[in-house]
Amino acid sequence: MGNRGMEDLIPLVNKLQDAFSGIGQSCNLDLPQIAVVGGQSAGKSSVLENFVGRDFLPRGSGIVTRRPLVLQLISANAEWAEFLHCKGKKFTDFDEVRQEIEAETDRITGANKGISPVPINLRVYSPHVLNLTLIDLPGITKVPVGDQPVDIEQQIRDMIMQFICRESCLILAVTPANSDLANSDALKLAKDVDPQGQRTIGVITKLDLMDEGTDAREVLENKLLPLRRGYIGVVNRSQKDIDGKKDIKMAMAAERKFFLTHPAYRHMAEKMGTPCLQKVLNQQLTNHIRDTLPAFRSKLQTQLLSLDKEAEEYRGYRPDDPGRKTKQLLQMVQQFSVDFEKRIEGSGDQVDTVELSGGAKINRIFHERFPFELVKMECDDKEMRREISYAIKNIHGIRTGLFTPDMAFEAIVKKQIVKIKEPCIKCVDMVIQELINTVRQCTNKLDCFPRLREETERIVTSHIRDRESRAKDQVLLLIDVQLSYINTNHEDFIGFVIRKGWLTINNISIIKGGAKEYWFVLTAESLSWFKDDEEKEKKYMLPLDNLKVRDVEKGFMSSKHAFAIFNTEQRNVYKDNRFLELACDTQDEVDSWRASLLRAGVYPERSSNDNFSMDPQLERKVETIRNLVDSYMAIVNKCIRDLMPKTIMHLMISNVKDFINAELLAQLYSAEDQGALMDESQEQVQRRDEVLRTHQSLKEALAIIGDISTTTISTPMPPPVNDWRGGGGNRSPPTSPTGSRRMSSGQRPSPGGGRGAPHPPNRPGPLGPFNNSADSPQIPSRPNRAPPNIPR
Repeated sequence: MGNRGMEDLIPLVNKLQDAFSGIGQSCNLDLPQIAVVGGQSAGKSSVLENFVGRDFLPRGSGIVTRRPLVLQLISANAEWAEFLHCKGKKFTDFDEVRQEIEAETDRITGANKGISPVPINLRVYSPHVLNLTLIDLPGITKVPVGDQPVDIEQQIRDMIMQFICRESCLILAVTPANSDLANSDALKLAKDVDPQGQRTIGVITKLDLMDEGTDAREVLENKLLPLRRGYIGVVNRSQKDIDGKKDIKMAMAAERKFFLTHPAYRHMAEKMGTPCLQKVLNQQLTNHIRDTLPAFRSKLQTQLLSLDKEAEEYRGYRPDDPGRKTKQLLQMVQQFSVDFEKRIEGSGDQVDTVELSGGAKINRIFHERFPFELVKMECDDKEMRREISYAIKNIHGIRTGLFTPDMAFEAIVKKQIVKIKEPCIKCVDMVIQELINTVRQCTNKLDCFPRLREETERIVTSHIRDRESRAKDQVLLLIDVQLSYINTNHEDFIGFVIRKGWLTINNISIIKGGAKEYWFVLTAESLSWFKDDEEKEKKYMLPLDNLKVRDVEKGFMSSKHAFAIFNTEQRNVYKDNRFLELACDTQDEVDSWRASLLRAGVYPERSSNDNFSMDPQLERKVETIRNLVDSYMAIVNKCIRDLMPKTIMHLMISNVKDFINAELLAQLYSAEDQGALMDESQEQVQRRDEVLRTHQSLKEALAIIGDISTTTISTPMPPPVNDWRGGGGNRSPPTSPTGSRRMSSGQRPSPGGGRGAPHPPNRPGPLGPFNNSADSPQIPSRPNRAPPNIPR
């Protein structure tokens, strides 16, 4: 049984499996599965039982196989079976195997003919088998019975397709001889997934049950509906033989006698029968393993190289060596220090592409989160003006002040500076949390030493918390420094100047030169304009008392946008003019100037003042102080935004890095016994053992594969089938003079291989992808005349 290459290959494959089973892994050679596909009662289960040589599959009428049975045949010295769902239990009585299959099927599907795609896994160990994986699939049915769903046919087809779609699955398309081959469901399914016919073998069963005067000779000679791998005929036991407990060995002897004595088959008897089918499957297995070996060898070599360095470190490992523990502790602390610095300072290796962490996240806190928190603390504009108004009134007391008090400005500024403390402390907290997260990420590499990881995290985190109080004290000191002296001589402080810029005065008479452009300076008290931006030659100064702003429609010929300032008491604003019309190049500039005038207390014509004050003079004082507060707080915020990162970096981040480099190792030595500190975790012990065993198994497997590649042979794939007429398949001698007929009662071929009756041209065959002929014959079907006691 089999070929010499197979005989040499199976023991070597077993060695491969043994080499990997020691480490709890499979050799992943992707051995092919062999799926048996066919209609109900086509004889699929009998074909599998012939392979094993035992009766172990359920029998009966209708749909018997209701779950896929994945049957793994394993060559062994003794004979027994075991199920995946009954681990550790050995079955030596194969009647019990049948009963367990039936019970497990009913457990999932129920006892009323339901089906399920959940497979039953059965292993059979025997000295009479070769290592193969066979799958007994439910027979294709048309009509639901019992509690089967109405789409039972589609469900079974989908289940079958899940298995036969795999490239490593060999398809046994089983068709009974007493049915119409052209309508074979098995061949149609095989054609869908294997159009080139590279994985399909036709199996014709029940040859002994054909009507008298008919035979399947042309099918078995691969002349009718030819397949690339051809057809193999088998004769299984009848229901009477099964009921009578006819031995499978005797049945195979009867099968052999049938082919040798039948006039239509005796010339091809050596190519028929269960032994021949086993030989074909064995050859397929050999070819597949040989095709798989190069990629498998490459995969093993890659795995071996990846483990070489680690295995070399573990090979001379002595867990109780004090020198090893000292050396390893030094290495771990140094690696932790390097990892922490890389995460803070940034590094090109092991870049996180999912989220920000370490130094990048701290940078975001400094330059995005912290400024955002400062902006959130800014006071509402209306509330700010109300506070300034109350401050001015309370400072003047019972008297009415003529000038804007400096004390009101300082009081409001200090109140705003105090509010900065909260976002500053929050910034320190966010940086501390990220430092602690970074420490935890860096200690992940210390997992193999749980006590070392725990102690390292504790020491570094404690130091970070110690520095936290110092950093917060320093940050609060920065705020107190700002509160201690309000520097109104700062170069960026605007003082009483609100805005400067070029404006055009439109309402100057043509006699006096018409519209002219001047340099305007707006303060909290007045609006002045100069000849140019050097501000040496002042043209006019306009007090802001009782002034308001109103819109001016753009002239038809004018390219500028204008607004006007007028006196609410109907007095002249500028010389003889009741209003001063000013123009800008764009509307945006107009809006900007109107906003600046509003801040100086010059309101739009139709606006109403806030309810808390109706005194125009007080309003100007409020706007003046408000502008001064905004200017000074911009200076303070700029200073704090600059100093906070520097302070945190110096007192926290740089200090923690220095601590890890200089003091961590000493504190680890003083904190706990070195031996206990370097005790390995159970996972690390298992990892070391697994690496060493895997490394050894990989070396053994590569040596075994070297033997496989030099001691096995294979046969080439049969040529493609291009035609399914008489001349398209493999030719054989003409039909015997016994007057034998095809299995479908068609015309007997003439000695030249042609057809006895004409057929219409250009009629496609039912299995087109297996052959490319356009004028294939239509095979008539006829009723099945099998004896009633034969399972259908």
